[in-house]
Amino acid sequence: MMTEKNKKLKYGIQRKIRVLRIINRFNIGGPTYNATFLTAFIGDDFETKLIGGLPDVGESDSLYILDKYGVKPTLIKEMVRLPNLKSDLEAYKRLKQIIKEYKPDIVHTHASKAGALGRKAAKSCKVPIIIHTFHGHVFHSYFGKLKTAIFKKIERSLARKSDAIIAISDIQKNELTDIHGICSAEKVTVVPLGFDLLQFHDKRESERHRIREEYGIADDEVAIAIIGRLAPVKNHAYFLEVVDAVLQKTTSKIKCFIVGDGPEREFIEERVHQINEKHNNSIKLTSWVSDVASFNAGMDIICLTSKNEGTPVSLIEAQASGIPVITTDVGGIKDIVLDGNTGFIIPKNSKEEFISRLLELANDEKKRQIMSQNGWTYVQEKFHYNTLVKNMNALYWGLIEKKRNEIKE
Repeated sequence: MMTEKNKKLKYGIQRKIRVLRIINRFNIGGPTYNATFLTAFIGDDFETKLIGGLPDVGESDSLYILDKYGVKPTLIKEMVRLPNLKSDLEAYKRLKQIIKEYKPDIVHTHASKAGALGRKAAKSCKVPIIIHTFHGHVFHSYFGKLKTAIFKKIERSLARKSDAIIAISDIQKNELTDIHGICSAEKVTVVPLGFDLLQFHDKRESERHRIREEYGIADDEVAIAIIGRLAPVKNHAYFLEVVDAVLQKTTSKIKCFIVGDGPEREFIEERVHQINEKHNNSIKLTSWVSDVASFNAGMDIICLTSKNEGTPVSLIEAQASGIPVITTDVGGIKDIVLDGNTGFIIPKNSKEEFISRLLELANDEKKRQIMSQNGWTYVQEKFHYNTLVKNMNALYWGLIEKKRNEIKE
């Protein structure tokens, strides 16, 4: 194994390698965790500066996650989620200023807005190595055909400016290369997300009684949750149709929780009110929950009904919490859920099958217990942040060696 001293001698490096990590915004989700763990734990050979925008309207601030791991980011108020010519230009200028001052060896961007502005700024400033991680994509279920085609064209141009593209699952790599033609497969490396999952496993026992008491869940009730931004792509309308049907058919007592906030809240509240009038207030909106590990401890089933996903954090955390999941088959789902083992994966348009599987789990405590045990075993190592850091460290050094050889030639 190469020591730090040997690495520095081999690559001719007399100081720490500077990484400028740029993220869209610090909201709750996979990109924030990914950027936080890579910043905190990437290793002593690297010095990392983390910068990003603030949460969008209806999103919860996730800076407490960074505080927990001792990461101090630089906030760029100009970086906003939606395209805006004025703020995008201001953010681009600010990024160039930071790059010129910090002089990074690597610029690593995370998600679309940071990827667009960050890679363009890095290329303009002649940064030696430029990397981008796709945490998801907007190539379907977000916009119309024309707008989607424009975004694809932009991403193909940005990929040519990148030394490496990171996909967070094998399925996503296939989407980027074979389906949407963003870049060649040779340029893409698969690096799954990583998390601090032990807390989810440990709190399953220690916090279950407290959480169920806090949220008014009786011992004989089955608690079902969906966790995520209240936005059209998450398809809460689908979830509520499924829940409505299950409440009509089940013999079990059920209580449902919608965790999150966002632009669809008013519509969801109205639909929840309609269902609650029929089914004795069985659904509750909680807004965002900061301590998801504790909240999960009180749940029995966690659902996801999205039209499009990258690698949904809520499903990884659910399995770490020992909770079976039911999800639509989108994005990299098949890379993170063992169908029939840790949960059920439902074809996107098969609402009746979703209803059937949710009924099955709601009515069968023994099956839930078996899937509960399988979940932790499956995710504990595969999605630990140590694995993420190890994989990213190897990619960084590989790109450094490649760049060094190009300079020699």
